[in-house]
Amino acid sequence: MANNVEITILYDFYGDVLTEKQRDFLNYYYNDDLSLSEIAENEGITRQGVRDAIKRAEAQLYEMEEKLGFAAKFEHITECMNGIIDCAEKINVYNLEHDLSREVNETVVKIKSLALSVVE
Repeated sequence: MANNVEITILYDFYGDVLTEKQRDFLNYYYNDDLSLSEIAENEGITRQGVRDAIKRAEAQLYEMEEKLGFAAKFEHITECMNGIIDCAEKINVYNLEHDLSREVNETVVKIKSLALSVVE
């Protein structure tokens, strides 16, 4: 399952570098949940041909990630933004329990809003 999620994420970042056939095969296999045999029958090629095309496409996606690292960087940014949101929430809780500064509250709301815009 983790491999499926990983391939799907890499496809989102690097799918445009694949051929149209490779994109189609990956979509059929990972998104439409078709078997290799079903794809082969629909495309008029052998099951082995479909498997080879999918394996080559996966290898290309992994190679692109190894060279560019966009998916890993995005995951890191998302983790950092979630940490910022958590910290902002702690500031907000502290603010509510103590002085209740309107400026602090407005700033916390802005921080959370900006961080959420990156994460979502």
